[in-house]
Amino acid sequence: MKSGKLVIIGAGNVGSAILNSVLRLNVVNDIVVINRNQDKARGEVLDASHTTAFVYSANTSIRVGGYEECADAKIIIITSGANITQGNNGDRMVLLEQNVAILSEVMDNITKYTRDAIVILVSNPLDVLVYVAQTRFGYPREKIIGTGTLLDTARFNKMLGDICGVDAKNVTGYVLGEHGATAFIPWNTVNIVGIAFDDFEKQFGLTEKIDKDKILRDMKTVGFDILALKGHTSSGVALSACRLVTAIMRNEKCILPVSIVLDGQYGVTDVALSLPSVISENGIERVLELPLDEKGRMELDHCVSHLKSILRTLAAGKSNASGK
Repeated sequence: MKSGKLVIIGAGNVGSAILNSVLRLNVVNDIVVINRNQDKARGEVLDASHTTAFVYSANTSIRVGGYEECADAKIIIITSGANITQGNNGDRMVLLEQNVAILSEVMDNITKYTRDAIVILVSNPLDVLVYVAQTRFGYPREKIIGTGTLLDTARFNKMLGDICGVDAKNVTGYVLGEHGATAFIPWNTVNIVGIAFDDFEKQFGLTEKIDKDKILRDMKTVGFDILALKGHTSSGVALSACRLVTAIMRNEKCILPVSIVLDGQYGVTDVALSLPSVISENGIERVLELPLDEKGRMELDHCVSHLKSILRTLAAGKSNASGK
């Protein structure tokens, strides 16, 4: 177990799933939950605290607190905000104005106490919120991390692994760009233990050609399928956040696709999206540029254009609201 404090802001379905998942990892010794509804937070904390009595779980301190707890936090996970519902027609952007306002309030409170903690964002629309959190509050760029396409990549690797009959952990392939409609897969970089995607049919004895468009489409919609079936998503996004917590606390320097404000990668600036990044105890150490083919570059450009149009709309709305 590492010595360090984790603050979880929000005790809804995702926040509580993160709390319970991170306890199993034994990577932090102090967890604080912040939530507007303190009774809900107390209930989640009390329930989770009982699991520390089992042999597989360390005796982690878990409690409810206020934003002052952020002052010496190593990691802060922001889950607060409105969630996608079945009536959203598969568009995370419907949450834009409401969740930007909620995030702004949360970041105002965090920055009263720290700009040193690593902030992990999981709320939607993820990439826009990462951009707002980093650019509006003077927070160090490398310390604002969006879970981004980390979950999308896990879903993609699982789908492709199932098709080829191998463990998803043997698949090397990333979903990049937006955590949303314009996410894309750079197929020229996909491989399984070094076997190139174009050789999968021969090497794994596939009887049908892999339908790349279907995989991409299924990857984008499966979250909404889960929403329709169980009413919310929580397990996958919780483990995505926990994967980052582990990488940071153990200084892994692993490479994960996360959302960050770009500062020149592929010649792009002033937008947040997911690219493979080196994750360490300091946050994001380096953002890597995969060798995109022509199609991948076109898809990246489309993603950037889409996200920047949303940011322009957001900026225009802010100006109108302030009377400018």
